[in-house]
Amino acid sequence: MSARLIDGKAIASDLRAATRQRALDYAERTGRMPSLAVVLVGDDPASHVYVGAKLKACAAAAIGSVERRLPASTTQAMLEQVLTALSADPDIDAILLQLPLPAGLDQARAIACIAPEKDVDGLTAVNAGRLALGEPGLRPCTPSGCIVLAERALGDLSGAHCVILGRSILVGKPAALLFLERHCTVTIAHSRSRNLPDLCRSADILVPAIGKPNFVRADWIKPGACVIDVGINRIEDPATGATRLVGDVDFAAAAQIAGAITPVPGGVGPMTIACLMQNAVQAARNQADLTAET
Repeated sequence: MSARLIDGKAIASDLRAATRQRALDYAERTGRMPSLAVVLVGDDPASHVYVGAKLKACAAAAIGSVERRLPASTTQAMLEQVLTALSADPDIDAILLQLPLPAGLDQARAIACIAPEKDVDGLTAVNAGRLALGEPGLRPCTPSGCIVLAERALGDLSGAHCVILGRSILVGKPAALLFLERHCTVTIAHSRSRNLPDLCRSADILVPAIGKPNFVRADWIKPGACVIDVGINRIEDPATGATRLVGDVDFAAAAQIAGAITPVPGGVGPMTIACLMQNAVQAARNQADLTAET
């Protein structure tokens, strides 16, 4: 492998350590720990694993956690009632709604019930608007993690051409705005983009986030480019039947071309949870009128 490996686990560990110190400082100054409420609807196994990892991360970061597990039969009204109550609870500083929701539930309506100051995923209209306008606010966790990884790999991102594959509200769109804040030239590519390989080859920073295993081939990558692979896909080995995680990039081949690349697992994933913890503490500090510098 010629590419430098961008170690998301190590970088996330640094971020978690800094976040824990800020959480302890908050507790010392306010008399209580920052608190994160996690709302999980239904029985999706992957979502249960992700929520378990987030609750474990809370404990390590000196953040109190409250879990609300709702059955798959939960109605829209019931979900909105839970989120509205948590938003009004003064003992809850941050709220995470685990996505995706079961079929039949309206994600946008549910997110709208979360108080913007407690919206650690940065998905409410208020926080999305603040991001678009360049105003302070809570930023989406996975895109924020991508920025940290790219800056660790490249330093100053000014002037770099960033190509993002995917236009979701969770990753693609907010990632584009965050890279623009770092003075990158940004292209968003998607399923209807023409000449997709050529677009990818033009990127100094390539951020695939489409959920298609090994979709990006090595010959789509500009020699020396930085590849931040957001994809997390489970595939089955036809010979053994065992499953393993892979990204949206053909990692082994791409690593021979790229200058720096994130692995899957061990790249963006750890950063998402680390940025979630950071947002939870920042939300608590904002509501307590503690400055970002202290």
